[in-house]
Amino acid sequence: MRSLAVILALLLAGCGIFGETKDETAGWSANRLYAEAKEAMADGAYDKAVKYFETLEARYPYGRYAQQAQIEIAYAYYKSGDAASAIAAADRFIRLHPNHPNVDYVYYLKGIVNFNEDLGLLGHVSGQDMTERDPKAARDSFDAFKELVAKFPSSKYTPDAVQRMEYLVNALASHEVHVARYYYNRGAFVAAANRAQYTVKTYPQAPALEEALFIMVKAYDRLGLNDLRDDAERVMRRNFPNSEYYARGLNKKEPWWKLW
Repeated sequence: MRSLAVILALLLAGCGIFGETKDETAGWSANRLYAEAKEAMADGAYDKAVKYFETLEARYPYGRYAQQAQIEIAYAYYKSGDAASAIAAADRFIRLHPNHPNVDYVYYLKGIVNFNEDLGLLGHVSGQDMTERDPKAARDSFDAFKELVAKFPSSKYTPDAVQRMEYLVNALASHEVHVARYYYNRGAFVAAANRAQYTVKTYPQAPALEEALFIMVKAYDRLGLNDLRDDAERVMRRNFPNSEYYARGLNKKEPWWKLW
């Protein structure tokens, strides 16, 4: 019995030992937490960096490192590939510190996260059909960059944001035209015309405008809507007098818009 009691005592003691998790950061100053987190970031240990930054913010919420830690957390999540958490952290910072001197960077980071989520909308190396892709990330990226440009026109991040917005506009327009073409090829001429018309109205400066007008002409013709077809053709000829699409049918019996 005595031996059994000793064994039980040792087991209980062992449970106490192994049941406790030692906090390696106990007693660390805000400066050390920040330094260790930055070192983890440099080493690519983003999960560890997030842990240190979150600990820093929790222990020293009013210290000089706390707000910077919130920004770093968003960036660490982005680098680790956790886009949703990065966006959530960025939104939280913007909500809590709308007048922070570095809030322009947070808007920029938010745009970058979404931009890279949907990078290559015009043809990323992937076998997925563009009609199956959700352009939400591209739209969210555009909105973040747009807000940055509107609120901080003098920000050092604004010129790059403007260039990325131009890319996103072209990408989104190309996506819409691809969908319109998809509908047309499957005989859904009303849907094709509507999608192409949406492209024309929403992205009037995008390169994809030419093909959008072409699809409108063809779709209206197949639907027997001659007035709408002729209106779309006039707009196309006015804006693209040398369009390559005309050459596809100028010397043939049927109108150019009936050729694909």
